[in-house]
Amino acid sequence: MEDDDQRVVDLVKELVQRLLYTSSPQNPSASAPTQQEFNQAVKYSLRILSSRMTPSIAADDAAMAESIKRRLATAGKSSEALTFADLHAKFSLKNGPGSVKNKWAALYLLKTISEDRKIRKNQFPNMISNGFLDSALAGGLPALYESDGRSSSSGGYGNLSKNLNVGGFSNGFDGLRGSHDTVRNSRGLSNLQKLENDRGEKNLGANLESFSGLAENMKKLKGLGDNSRGLSAREYLDKQYSGGILMVSKDPENIRDMAYREFVDLIKEENEVSEVILVRDVLYACQGIDGKYVKFDEKADAYMLPELVKVTRATRIMVRKLCELGWLFRKVKGYITESMDRFPAEDVGTVGQAFCAALQDELSEYYKLLAVLEAQAMNPIPLVSENAGSGNYLSLRRLSVWFTEPMVKMRLMAVLVDSCKVLKGGAMAGAIHMHAQHGDPLVNDFMNRLLRRVCSPLFEMVRSWVLEGELDDIFSEFFVLGKPEKGEPLWTECYRLHAAMLPTFISQSLAQRILRTGKSINFLRVCCEDQGWADAATEAAAAAGTSTRRGGLGYGETDALESLVTEAAKRIDRHLLDVMYKQYKFKEHCLAIKRYLLLGQGDFVQYLMDIVGPELSEAANTISSFKLAGLLESAIRSSNAQYDDPDILDRLRVKMMPHNTGDRGWDVFSLEYDARVPLNTVFTDSVMSRYLRIFNFLWKLRRVEHALIGVWKMMKPNCVTSRFFSKLPQAVKLQLILTSRKCQVLWDEMNHFVSNLQYYIMFEVLEESWSEFSKELEAAKDLDDLLGAHEKYLYSIVEKSLLGERSQNLNKTLFILFDLILRFRSHADRLYEGIYELQSRTTDPSSRAKVGVKKLSSNKTSEQGPWFGEGRKDITKRAGEFLRNMAQDIDAIAKEYSSVFEGFISQLPVQQHVDLKFLMFRLDFTQFYSQLRPSRGEKLLF
Repeated sequence: MEDDDQRVVDLVKELVQRLLYTSSPQNPSASAPTQQEFNQAVKYSLRILSSRMTPSIAADDAAMAESIKRRLATAGKSSEALTFADLHAKFSLKNGPGSVKNKWAALYLLKTISEDRKIRKNQFPNMISNGFLDSALAGGLPALYESDGRSSSSGGYGNLSKNLNVGGFSNGFDGLRGSHDTVRNSRGLSNLQKLENDRGEKNLGANLESFSGLAENMKKLKGLGDNSRGLSAREYLDKQYSGGILMVSKDPENIRDMAYREFVDLIKEENEVSEVILVRDVLYACQGIDGKYVKFDEKADAYMLPELVKVTRATRIMVRKLCELGWLFRKVKGYITESMDRFPAEDVGTVGQAFCAALQDELSEYYKLLAVLEAQAMNPIPLVSENAGSGNYLSLRRLSVWFTEPMVKMRLMAVLVDSCKVLKGGAMAGAIHMHAQHGDPLVNDFMNRLLRRVCSPLFEMVRSWVLEGELDDIFSEFFVLGKPEKGEPLWTECYRLHAAMLPTFISQSLAQRILRTGKSINFLRVCCEDQGWADAATEAAAAAGTSTRRGGLGYGETDALESLVTEAAKRIDRHLLDVMYKQYKFKEHCLAIKRYLLLGQGDFVQYLMDIVGPELSEAANTISSFKLAGLLESAIRSSNAQYDDPDILDRLRVKMMPHNTGDRGWDVFSLEYDARVPLNTVFTDSVMSRYLRIFNFLWKLRRVEHALIGVWKMMKPNCVTSRFFSKLPQAVKLQLILTSRKCQVLWDEMNHFVSNLQYYIMFEVLEESWSEFSKELEAAKDLDDLLGAHEKYLYSIVEKSLLGERSQNLNKTLFILFDLILRFRSHADRLYEGIYELQSRTTDPSSRAKVGVKKLSSNKTSEQGPWFGEGRKDITKRAGEFLRNMAQDIDAIAKEYSSVFEGFISQLPVQQHVDLKFLMFRLDFTQFYSQLRPSRGEKLLF
């Protein structure tokens, strides 16, 4: 061992001698160093080699050799690079006694010296190289001592060292004792004092300078090359260097080495915080707790290191990045605390509570990780050698690796907290689901685990609603909103979709099926008082492969949910339609409404109109509804309606609408059908009001038809009329023929219009719509389909019957025509009453009493009364005048009717409903009106 050490010393001496005594060819006159200088250089070299100073790069001899070869090749010295490669290969193979163990250090030393010389040459291209001195000046080995001869020479290194106050390191450190008390007062007992006590040194000299002066001198020494760049190489050599070197005097007690270590310790203690403390503070911050140095800044809204704490920029950035986890934890924890604090008073909701519970579970796992890290923070790094010392296992960089996965999860939770602050229920679940669409498996698994917890209450509400019809939604979180109120139809008004609470992972069509299934169960239970839905729900759950118990469904099982809803809806809806069709006879009630409200039962309608006609001719305010109800009962017993179901006949009633002054019974009479629960779900008040409009229209059409039939009965020729006609004077006879013909022609025209209109209404409208309605009833799969089919049926009747919004003008024209026909009936009655009275005056007196009785029974005016007691001549005169007046009235009615009818038929082609064009074809199938009015007929046909 001693031989090896001696060999190392000999090698160092040989190296120093070569560096010092090898003169440059450009400066052969350079003086050789003295023996004292040589001894000082050897001691200094040995001290550096025996110290712990290491470079900042990794010790890799292969990488160092590659760097040297690359540098030579880049400089265009390929042959030298090959030579170096060959030498390095031989050098690497030298192992064993007498060989260099630290080959990397030798290569690094050679490379450093080469680079120093190159830098010096680039800075001073005209300067003569001086071997070792050039390396020392360019940043290599510092000078060891100051030569008297060189220091006294002008521009030598001695002057330079004096100017910079670094003539020797002993002078630089001599000022330490002078500021010893100051340092002690500012820092307490300094490490320098401890070192002084340990070594037993009592006096380090007088007038010691402070560390600030030493640091300033070091900066000046370091900037030596920069300060001299402005001078030329030769001037700089003449002024600053006279062949001497800058030396540091060494005292026998090694004060320089002690002072250097003391200075390093002082700087570390004053300007740095140990990594162990920073790791501890970061762990505290990640739990939302302020550490010794890392504290939460309210203004910056972040955990920060104070500016007074002097750490490296990289450390500060690392601490800030790691403390982001604490900031995220603070946000998530604050949301949980806030939600739980306001839970009893405000509607946090079951989904919100599940979300907080899921977050709390994730934080529990996070706490476990922090507990493990805190335990590892105090453990040292395990080494093979027991004597080797090491730092703590947990460093900031290792902490950043540990925090990678928790940081991703905590960021996700913070984003979810921000997204769900003002949301609840299905809206919250939908917002969280939007963040689950991620390609990262870690994020995807985390979000799925979180959503299973969050959506658990929501899926439980779906299960309870679909299989039991129960709406357990205290906080209005479910996408089905229920407000059952007494008196409102359960199916159409009590339940509806709440679009804001519909989560995005449930489609709109699926939500509609869920809503309808629950409504069907409630409709069966409440309205139909049926319990058969329970068996259907159990069968649906078995068919879907799920359980009827709680927890059978969860997030991610959308297919199972859809299968359950589909099976439940199919079975429950089928059961509901069976109850409606069989138990409550829905089809029979629809047919009864068609027969009685839509006047499809012909014999019943005709008989009812005959017996209520005289009663309805009275003023509306004098008619008794009880009497009309009795007449309705008589019409039922006198027609085939008596064979219908008594429950149906019991629902048919007389209704008197509100009337105004001057209204007749015809204007206020109507029939109504009592649709009880559950039929009132289909036959609602609005639906029955539309049925009432249709009944009023059909009733008036039947009244007009009945009026025309009555006119025909009165003007039908018979044998009595023919005998009377032969006895009339010629003038009266001609006037009677002319008036009767006008009346007959106008009746024919009106009868043609009414007959075709009634045929169109009864067959093209009512029967066709009923046929389509019957087909759709057979194809209906649920109550919504049934309601839709009935709505379509009723809409078709209203539109085709000219009662829709688009046919208002046509409807008004049609009712004007009806009024003209009724006016014609009144004038025809007057005409034939007068004719019958004239007949009675011109025939035997025995018939006068009969005519008088008939006149009184018909309740007509006594316009013809003056004919009694007059002579034959006066009767003839009055008869001619009466017939002329009646002819004029009929002409006026005919002219007005033709004008209105022309307007009516001209509006038919422009109607949007295609069936109305068939009505026009029926009214003008012989093109009579087109030929009679060519100008209008062309417009009608095209």
